[in-house]
Amino acid sequence: MPSSKKKQKLQIFDDAGKNLSHLLLYNMLRIRLIEEGIADLYPNQEMRCPVHLCIGQEAIPVGVCSSLESEDIVMGNHRSHGHYLAKGGDLKAMLAEIYGKSTGCSKGVGGSMHLIDLSVNFLGTTPIVASIIPVAVGTAFASWMKNENRVTVIFLGRGATEEGVFAESLNFSALKKLPIVFVSEDNFYSVYSPLSERQPPERDNVAIAKAYGIPGVLGDGNNIQEVYELSRTAIDHARVHKGPYFMEFKTYRWREHCGPYFDNDIGYRDEKEYLQWKERCPIGTFEKKLIESNIIEKQEINQMRQAILQEFEEAVEFAKTSPFPSSENISKNLYKEKDFNLV
Repeated sequence: MPSSKKKQKLQIFDDAGKNLSHLLLYNMLRIRLIEEGIADLYPNQEMRCPVHLCIGQEAIPVGVCSSLESEDIVMGNHRSHGHYLAKGGDLKAMLAEIYGKSTGCSKGVGGSMHLIDLSVNFLGTTPIVASIIPVAVGTAFASWMKNENRVTVIFLGRGATEEGVFAESLNFSALKKLPIVFVSEDNFYSVYSPLSERQPPERDNVAIAKAYGIPGVLGDGNNIQEVYELSRTAIDHARVHKGPYFMEFKTYRWREHCGPYFDNDIGYRDEKEYLQWKERCPIGTFEKKLIESNIIEKQEINQMRQAILQEFEEAVEFAKTSPFPSSENISKNLYKEKDFNLV
């Protein structure tokens, strides 16, 4: 029988005293099953945009977004299905977007890497490395100018920290004390290049942030409780006008850089490394702890799975039966509409 001390340690509460353990597990499991579902269907050639899956990295978007308010803003990069879903994005709208349908969250013209949903303040994703960072700084600057009580969170890969705009964004955010949290997801690779080939081993992004006067922390991106607790500190810091905060989380993607398959056989990483990280699965380890601590039962987890799979099936049917966007609407829903001459 697990000790009461251990059980209490695994209880995660929000400001209202509500136990969040079940919700955190559910949201991670939901992202995992949806991503696996996309991987299963992608080879059918009906999804005609590239997909970058975040299987293995679910604890970061869930842990961070669980600390946000509805009015807070989130932006992401090319691997942002998890960010979108964790912020409350609509699954039907996301799948319709991946299928290129007009009912998609970007009206079927953006695809997997260009998700936007104003209804949940998910203001967009951009696949060009680091390019979304200054846009997020811009939304934080707007909040600062309006004295709004909301935070912007920007998810970026560690490879993006090599770009000059990252340094410029840190500098401007610190100068104006903007309400923004930078979340670097370090999965050790930039496409197929290990970070050891791109960044010196002595590089410390937390120290770089601190050099700009920005507090920062390095965390275990596969530990949902740690991600959640560190995120609460960071977001609370930004919300009370103390300025930006930087977090970097170590994690690992299970699937290939782009696509539904595994790529451990092509030489840039090996099966042993993959299996070591798979044993540290953020969902499996948290699930095991909750069961051992009598916080949840296996039957409840099975019920979660069935509910999620049913939701996914309905969302796929919605996406497949939705219409494609028409050519006359290609200039709609832009920041500034203009006439296009199609050739």
